Amino acid sequence: MDPMFRGVYRDKRRHPSDWDQILQRSWDNHLEKIVVTAGSLEESREALAIARSHPSLYCTVGVHPTRCSEFGIHPSERMRHTQQLLDIISDGMSDGKVVALGELGLDYERTEFCDVETQKAGLLDQLMLAQTTGLPIFVHNRNTGTDLYEILRQHEPKFTKAVIHSFDDNYELAMKFISLKGDGGGIYIGINGCSLKTEENLNVVRQLPLDKLMLETDCPWCDIRPTHASFVHVKTKFPTKPEKKWEEGYCVKSRTEPCHIIQVAEVIAGVKGCSVEDVANACYQNSLNFYGFLN
Repeated sequence: MDPMFRGVYRDKRRHPSDWDQILQRSWDNHLEKIVVTAGSLEESREALAIARSHPSLYCTVGVHPTRCSEFGIHPSERMRHTQQLLDIISDGMSDGKVVALGELGLDYERTEFCDVETQKAGLLDQLMLAQTTGLPIFVHNRNTGTDLYEILRQHEPKFTKAVIHSFDDNYELAMKFISLKGDGGGIYIGINGCSLKTEENLNVVRQLPLDKLMLETDCPWCDIRPTHASFVHVKTKFPTKPEKKWEEGYCVKSRTEPCHIIQVAEVIAGVKGCSVEDVANACYQNSLNFYGFLN
């Protein structure tokens, strides 16, 4: 879990943990389920423990592209690390708490943390886990051109379903991803505040079919800010204070929470000229299909 949800910002404690309040705001604003996303082996263990703390929490297991160095270099190291991930997955699947693999993928914007070839090796290891487990994949894609698309195309039989998380690229690439079918489930495009910053972003979302969109927050990041082109479409506002002036019952400025997902739906509805209910219903069904949740 990000330290912000425990009241810690940039290694400094600003306020008491308000995780319970964050969850309560989620349920009060009609969320039914939350998927906690992992980005490393240790985060995967933690995410599963968090998922087991509440009946409506679930999680992913996986290694973020910028952390793929943790797999190691030698084949024996890679096999051991992959087996540790598989052990967590198997444990979490036994009670239905692990619902996807990820966050996995490629990130060419932050290669200072992990070089491209190491990222690709980590992605391929995790695609093998997808093939072994049958779980859908939660995919990170940043500034990779068509490299990620080509890898997924070449390894399409290894995964059932995928969501390209936090999508902020062009319409043509989105449709390339959507054209992939996986092993029967297809690909969705994940939309959050980072997908909605510019007019160009909004034009992409306007063109994408609702039956291929999924709503995200990527909290505590990707808030929709007044400087973003999308802000004019936001109708629902939450009482907010800066972290240093935290007060019980308030959201923290610039810290996204699950309850903010309504704002993403409002923006999509605004740019598509449809109702928020239409967006929510379609994307909710897409989420049920993707994660395998029963309605």
